[in-house]
Amino acid sequence: MQPPGTAVAVVDGRIAAVGPQDALELRFADADRIDCGGRLLMPGLVDSHTHAIFGRPRFEEQELRAMGLPYMEIAKRGGGIHSSVRDLRARAEDELVALALPRLRRIASYGTTTVEVKSGYGLTVVDELKTLRVIRRLQELLPLRLVPTWLGAHEVPQEYRARGDQGRADYLRLLVHEMLPAVAAEGLARFADVFCEPGVYTVAESRVLLEAARVAGLGLKLHADELQTSGAAELAVALGAASADHLAAVSEDGVRALAAGGTVATLLPGTMLFLGSARQAPARALIDAGAPVALASDFNPGTSPTVNFPLVLTLAVSQLRLTAAEAVVAGTVNGAAALSLAGETGQLAPGFSADLALFDAEDVRELPYWYGDRLCRGTWVGGVACHPFEARFTSQP
Repeated sequence: MQPPGTAVAVVDGRIAAVGPQDALELRFADADRIDCGGRLLMPGLVDSHTHAIFGRPRFEEQELRAMGLPYMEIAKRGGGIHSSVRDLRARAEDELVALALPRLRRIASYGTTTVEVKSGYGLTVVDELKTLRVIRRLQELLPLRLVPTWLGAHEVPQEYRARGDQGRADYLRLLVHEMLPAVAAEGLARFADVFCEPGVYTVAESRVLLEAARVAGLGLKLHADELQTSGAAELAVALGAASADHLAAVSEDGVRALAAGGTVATLLPGTMLFLGSARQAPARALIDAGAPVALASDFNPGTSPTVNFPLVLTLAVSQLRLTAAEAVVAGTVNGAAALSLAGETGQLAPGFSADLALFDAEDVRELPYWYGDRLCRGTWVGGVACHPFEARFTSQP
């Protein structure tokens, strides 16, 4: 997002300078060079909310929704998250790594360089640790920047739901006193997340778990006010969470709280589109109130099976009524802030990690315009090629 004739100098994985090509060629005369061919070079996209570790897809649920069954009714019938839980529990760690690798590579191929990846399809100590270890192994295999989030409170497992209120209380104790300490002891997660939603976790339950996670040294995130208004956005702000995500049903009080606090409002327009909902998060109200807004894909097997982040930018413009500039900021700078990485990535500026994306475009407004297309021609994370760049490389001038 610099004028034509601009160059970026990278030293030891960080941006050393951004400026006129002639000046930087003199200043860094011995540097290797990559000719971007006049294409659009910008910060790599930051996808701050995904569920990329899963087994089989859940395409049958799309037809059920088309027949009129709502999300929570599908869940009650054993579909939804519970379906993915049963599937993941039956798979070995190696298999989950093998399944996730091509998905994450496809994510990178659309220009994303930072990906938050949640657990949450295990819901036992063993299976949640297994999922988080998969994320750690993937980080060792890929140049992508992965941010692991523990989501043991993605649902109340069916074996606990069957025992009513006592089962819910027992699972919450398991989360706080067994699962969370095990996650923290291995250093497997940077954040803790809770699906705070009527019928899943109450505001009070979410507070208990998130306060325990904060004591354990984890950052906080919430699935907040997605389907029904619950006060989850206000809870996120009160706890100092890095982000409150979804927000399709956020109240006016929630909007005001997010505008007054430091919590990023992360919007997931692809989810509501795929669910067939006419309602989207009130992006314009949030921005106009002064709340920081990020965008994310919510990549998952049931409600947002897309790895195409530029498509999310399209939805932000066409459905959420953001300008192209607002959408790009939401997908870079503010996405980084939603992961507490605002000083590390998301900007094309000296001192930041050289997380870059090159697009076959001349104007940044083309990213949301050519909807569904893959314009990305290369990505780099810390200066290391992530999605292969198909162009001439010159070692010396």
